[in-house]
Order: sequence, then structure tokens, then C-alpha cells
Amino acid sequence: MWRTVRIGFLVLVLAVVALYSWADRRRMAEWDQTVWIAVFPVNGDGEPATGSYVAGLNRGQFGDIERFFVREAGAHGVPMERPVHVELYPPLDATPPRLEPGAGLPGRVAWSLRMRFFSWRHAGRALADIRMFVLYHDPRKVEAVPHSLGLQKGLLGVVYAYADPSADATNSLVIVHEVLHTLGASDKYDLATNLPLYPDGYGEPEAEPRHPQAFAEIMAGRVAVSPGEARIPAGLDQAVIGVRTAEEIGWLRPPP
Repeated sequence: MWRTVRIGFLVLVLAVVALYSWADRRRMAEWDQTVWIAVFPVNGDGEPATGSYVAGLNRGQFGDIERFFVREAGAHGVPMERPVHVELYPPLDATPPRLEPGAGLPGRVAWSLRMRFFSWRHAGRALADIRMFVLYHDPRKVEAVPHSLGLQKGLLGVVYAYADPSADATNSLVIVHEVLHTLGASDKYDLATNLPLYPDGYGEPEAEPRHPQAFAEIMAGRVAVSPGEARIPAGLDQAVIGVRTAEEIGWLRPPP
């Protein structure tokens, strides 16, 4: 009986959170006020060096995210002086649930529910529209980190990042990519090859010659060097929001 009550209470809580998230998504799609992004750093690997790095983070290390949105909003004619505000919160002791590789649809749905409950429990009081949980790892101990995720339903993301100042720029690149997922943007790269898809995944699809590209479309995540080669940009200075992404997040109206 008590198990049924607990499950019912959890479902009720998630339903309320979903309702508020839906209302927030509708409001943010209008882009008539600044979108607040909360960054919650987490020591993702438990290493002392990672913990020290996380404890020393400051809001200035995420300033390139705000500058990127200002620049790109202006490029698409969005009349906002400050499209987003990034707020850094104290590190969390708890670790978000992880989506296991190869999880099917039921597994992804279950993870999404657990993630939304985690966000409500550990970050629900934060004054923010979007909550990003950034799990840092010591680059000396890992060669690669799991794939980051952004959820439009829930307005939250899980970013796997590296605990090193030299990685700050690329960490911001991943954070923005996942933030845009929460706002409705889709991936624009080939899932099998990771190559940008033409034309929506190209930073300058009308450039002649087409290759090499100078910029990455942020939702493709890579600069197309040739038809079969792409490189990861050094940071947000080498990325742009393309027309299709701008349509998806409400900056432009799609053609009829």
C-alpha cells in the first residue's frame, strides 16, 4: 500500500513539474525576457583534483556563453540586449542518474523521469529557467566522457566536462549545445559518422567553395573541413547558430 502511495505521490510531483515546464517553454519561446540558465557543477569522478577545480569555479568562466547568445541573437535580428543570463550555483554533493549506453525507449523514459525528480529535489529552488548539471572529470584519468544530454521536457541538461582550465572553452560549447536542445533545437550531424549534415549543419552553407568551413553550426558541433572530415571547434568563437536552429528555438519563423 505504502509503495503505491509513494509512486502516486512521485507521479503527482512529476506532473506538476511537467506542467510548469510546459508553461516555461511557452514563455521562453517568445524571447521577450532574459532566459536564466543555472549551472550546477558536480565532481563527476570523485577525484580530489576534480573537487578542487569544481570548488574554484567562478561565473566568469561561463561568460563566453552569454556573449555567444548576444552575438547570435543580433545576427538573427532578435532585439535583446541580454538573451540569456548564466548563474553559477555551489557544487552539488549528489550525482545525477546516468543514462546507460544502449538504453532503449523504456530505459530513456525512466531515466528522464528520474532526472526530472533529481532536478526538482536538488535544484528546484534555484531561480532559473534551465538547469544544467555539469559533471567534471579529471582529464588525466579519463580519455573520454559519456555523451551529454539536454531535455526539452524538464528544461534541464547533463553535461560531461573536463576539469581543466584549458577545456573551459570546449566545455562551454557543449553546455550551449545542450541548452539549445532544451529550447527545442535538434542535432544536425550524422549520428553514424558525427559529420555535419549539409546544409543545416554547416556554419556557412552558402560559402563558395563549400570546404573548408570557417565555423561550426552549434547543433552540428563540428567544423566541416571537407566532405569526409570535420574538426571540433576551439570554442564558441568558432560556432554559430544556423537558420534552422534559429527557427527551432523561436528566433525566426520557418518559411510557409
